[in-house]
Amino acid sequence: MAERRTKREIAMVVAGLAIVVAAVGPLALQWLTNAPDQRMVDLDVYRSGGQAVLRGAPVYDFMTQPPQLLPFTYPPFAVLIAVPLAFVPWSVAQWLWAALILLALTITVRYAFRPLLARFPGWAPVLTGIIVALCAYPMPLRDQFRFGQVDVFLMAMCVADCAAPRTRWPRGLLVGLATAIKLVPGVFIVYFLVTGRRREAVTAVVGAAVVSLGTFLILPADSADYWFRALFDSERLGSNTATTNQSIRGMLLRAYLPDSVASALWLLCAAVIAYVGFRAARRTALRGDEIGGIAITGLVGVLVSPVSWIHHFAWLVVVLGALVGTGRDWRALALAAGAWLFYVLTIPWWGIDLLAYHTGPRPIGRIVQDAYGLGALGLLFVFHRRRSVGKIPERESESDRVDASRDEPRVGTLGP
Repeated sequence: MAERRTKREIAMVVAGLAIVVAAVGPLALQWLTNAPDQRMVDLDVYRSGGQAVLRGAPVYDFMTQPPQLLPFTYPPFAVLIAVPLAFVPWSVAQWLWAALILLALTITVRYAFRPLLARFPGWAPVLTGIIVALCAYPMPLRDQFRFGQVDVFLMAMCVADCAAPRTRWPRGLLVGLATAIKLVPGVFIVYFLVTGRRREAVTAVVGAAVVSLGTFLILPADSADYWFRALFDSERLGSNTATTNQSIRGMLLRAYLPDSVASALWLLCAAVIAYVGFRAARRTALRGDEIGGIAITGLVGVLVSPVSWIHHFAWLVVVLGALVGTGRDWRALALAAGAWLFYVLTIPWWGIDLLAYHTGPRPIGRIVQDAYGLGALGLLFVFHRRRSVGKIPERESESDRVDASRDEPRVGTLGP
């Protein structure tokens, strides 16, 4: 019986892998075989940064080869961990990165859709394969393969740190490391604080500080160049007014407002979104919906960031998991399906066509052009409007629960 069960489990895993390969393989292959100068251009930035470190060149002064001419824009710790890429042949690095993206996506799906997967434990590997395949096709996820991006890895780190029932690392460490790689995951330090997990927040801050200071000792000139110059030059990231910047600031910049007005409105909007979003995240997490709290925090991060390219909206995976839940609510399933389809379609580019061909009023074209950012706002509103059922329990950090358990008397029981 046990042998039969083991064979069935192996068959389920193989079937799940086959589904992923069959569904996602063509997508990955498309971007791994396109024009060489268009292939995983962001991965080329990471790898070139690692090569710059090895030859002692200034990290924040180099550009990748034409026609891209892209600079390195992440904190110095990111370039330090990119050094191993410099030892890998470029063709191997691309295939390896695509496989790692799928692995990180699978990890995220396992956490984000855990309530649904728990309903069908025997079919969980197959169901995971189907969900991974579906989640690979919205544009923010397709762009992970297209550009060779790092967003899925940072998302998996934050989700695992917040949602794992138990961790083999100090909880908060992965959020700290993700923040040291790219600053935006720092929103999860705030998430820890508003949900009463102060020790985890401190661990995240200390982790980010330690690796950043350690990098400063290894790369002092590059670290100083980043923290005192490159960090404040948002144009290094590319045109902030481009359609691909779907943050609140990007939308305001495309409205052609005076710079001072756009900046003031952005700060006001960012403050309101952060306030409303973190209140909703706290309420959601304290009622036991950790994935919902993570999804809200991810949405807040991409909306308030000065620049949020479309691939930064990879948090859609967690949003879909939070909406689906156990899969028993058909209205929630329909909403999740609609959100999935919305981000599969290239709607912002429809707005560009409307503007380019003067089709309809220009404000309509702008709204369509800002569709992904406005969609994230709509999803945030959906989570904000959700109401918990019954009393919201007090949330304790894992470390607080452990400390409390040590103080409780151990009382034996007799009978049932």
